[in-house]
Amino acid sequence: MTQLFVCHGRDEIPRWRRAFDEVRCVGPEQARARSGAGDGVWVMSDIEHWPSLVTQLSGQGAIVSVLSYAPDSREALRALDAGARGYAHALSPPELLRQVALVTRHQGIWVPPELLAQVMGGAYRALGGESRQQDELLSVLTERERDVALAVAQGQSNKEVARRLEITERTVKAHLAATFRKLGVRDRLQLTLRLGQREVA
Repeated sequence: MTQLFVCHGRDEIPRWRRAFDEVRCVGPEQARARSGAGDGVWVMSDIEHWPSLVTQLSGQGAIVSVLSYAPDSREALRALDAGARGYAHALSPPELLRQVALVTRHQGIWVPPELLAQVMGGAYRALGGESRQQDELLSVLTERERDVALAVAQGQSNKEVARRLEITERTVKAHLAATFRKLGVRDRLQLTLRLGQREVA
């Protein structure tokens, strides 16, 4: 399957060719004309008006991922909001690019692990989690479990939660495990969605 990389001509990176058998580096107009349902399209975030390009390409059915030379959580959220399924560093090794392509091709979302907690916190806030009434949902948790759950939903790592609540990371993990069990969720993402009062599968 051909992978289209939307970039400035000078940006082509050899590792992209090592990641995929067929790679074409194109400009935005070529990408609009060539991409369709199921095509893998990678958009550099230094392209002018890249969010609208991502929205258009994903609207055409392409599986879009955004590549950045300086990844951050705010840009990752913009990419996902525009319709991208993946977000990664432009200099990612070939095996990681192949992993992003595999996950996104199977309807998954791929964001670098170090950004995931921050992105989830942004998603929680975007869902209105901080302003919604959650008393009934949280009533099944102990006070400390509630503190841990809300901190995690806001995007804090276990280490940050431990420091904030003056407990050990091991204790944070124990509270999270109990919280997952009581709320019927499997992971941090589902917890964030549940506290944002969106149904999770």
